[in-house]
Amino acid sequence: MCSGRVDLAFVLRAFSNGADGVFIGGCWPGECHYITEGNYDALSNMHLGRKLMEQIGLDPQRLRLEWMSAAEGGRFAGLINDFVKKLKELGPLWNGEGVGGNGLKLKLEAVNRLVPYIKLVEREKLRVPSKSEEAYNAFYASDEVGGLFHVLIADKLAISQILLLLEQRPLSTADIADSLGLNAAAVAKHMNSSSRQGLVRYDLDRKCYALA
Repeated sequence: MCSGRVDLAFVLRAFSNGADGVFIGGCWPGECHYITEGNYDALSNMHLGRKLMEQIGLDPQRLRLEWMSAAEGGRFAGLINDFVKKLKELGPLWNGEGVGGNGLKLKLEAVNRLVPYIKLVEREKLRVPSKSEEAYNAFYASDEVGGLFHVLIADKLAISQILLLLEQRPLSTADIADSLGLNAAAVAKHMNSSSRQGLVRYDLDRKCYALA
């Protein structure tokens, strides 16, 4: 299977099911068996996945992409052993980052719900100008992409998490901030935006927000 077929949703599902790490192996750049050069799609997904993981408090080293050919069995074994060693250093997923199991599941589900939108953003706004590993690495490390990620994805991810919390029960701004590790001002901004879109409503009697 081409490494370009590894969807972000697959990676998120693996972490949601308790995997401590995800390793993706692809053909060397320039040696893809398909005219689509899917290994560059895999590289883009790896960078996006790591940015999303950082946003929800997961160590991005838990997601790894490496190049190898079918003839490089020794390289594959060495890379896997090194990855396993790193995961042991990081510790189990559910407590290695200091995020409780239920909290992490909620964050991962919030990201998963945004995958179709993230794909749209990637296709429309995050197009790398040239096909080379160096270009992709430099592009995703740039301040421009960092700013786009914050404006186009980070805020929507925070709102996605808030809406998931409100599916469980109505909550005050302070409750939401405490649950997600956000400051109250940021939560208030997101609630105002979500209220204007008709996603949430404020219950005056209970002094808390609920789904509309």
